[in-house]
Amino acid sequence: MKKVLGFGFILALILVLAACGDSGESSGDGDESLNPDKLVMGFVPSQDSGEIAETAQPLADKLGEVIGKEVEAKTMTSYSALVEALGNNEAHIGFLPAFGYVLASNEYDVDVLLKSERNGSATYVAQYLVRSDSPVESLDDLEEHASEMTWAYGDASSTSGYLFPASQLMNKFNIEDTTALQEDFFGGVLPSGGHDNSAVAVLDGDADIATTFDDVRDTMLEDYPNIKDDLKVIGTTEEIPNDTVTVPSALDDELTQDIKEAFLSFNEDEEMIKIMNEVYNWDAIIEAEDSEYDIVRETYNNLGGDVPLD
Repeated sequence: MKKVLGFGFILALILVLAACGDSGESSGDGDESLNPDKLVMGFVPSQDSGEIAETAQPLADKLGEVIGKEVEAKTMTSYSALVEALGNNEAHIGFLPAFGYVLASNEYDVDVLLKSERNGSATYVAQYLVRSDSPVESLDDLEEHASEMTWAYGDASSTSGYLFPASQLMNKFNIEDTTALQEDFFGGVLPSGGHDNSAVAVLDGDADIATTFDDVRDTMLEDYPNIKDDLKVIGTTEEIPNDTVTVPSALDDELTQDIKEAFLSFNEDEEMIKIMNEVYNWDAIIEAEDSEYDIVRETYNNLGGDVPLD
């Protein structure tokens, strides 16, 4: 199994973002870039990209109707692409996970406006999945078995798919860095491209353990009705702040407020909340503060990163 240096990928991502950030101001077109006639709302699919694009456009249409501007729902290839687009004012609204927001706020002037609420909570956990017949029953068992296991994670920049599990395992088993975690602790790694893909990799035997958001299995029951019998959870991480709605700081203040109020108004619109749930499993939309993401900064720094805390 090919081994990928996940944290090296993250560092490379930061260097790319920093380079792009140096030229970010030149990408604007004066006042037009701050208050454009058409807004681009960026998504990165956690599951099927075609379904996300199709499902998100009605949300964009409704948002445009409320704020009086055309809004395009654009599916991005990766979180790094969305971060860069926000930093260069090429996207004006971004659905970023916690770690994506931390990277964006470190390299660019962006503001977190809102976050999701699921099951009445503004936080969630990452989970570890193995096959039900696996001898691994808890995280403690990994000390004996991990060297023979392939670890599937969606993306090395994923908060729940990689960052928090990697930090937890490094602390628990006194692992020096992510290279040692991937090359010495586990027998192999499989970057799958998505949380559901990671779970499927374990189901199909291409991987032995997957890290995903809690609980990705609920979103897969239609296609995999026995998934809760076939895969078991052997552990979870500490609480992670929910994903965000983030905008460039350069966006017109009045427009930013209109966007914020429009999203909050969707809490009273059953159809819009249904769409939010279909896109990213949001049950409600609540206000967010930058300081709430310091736990993510601390976790990232624990892996060798260097972002300031507020």
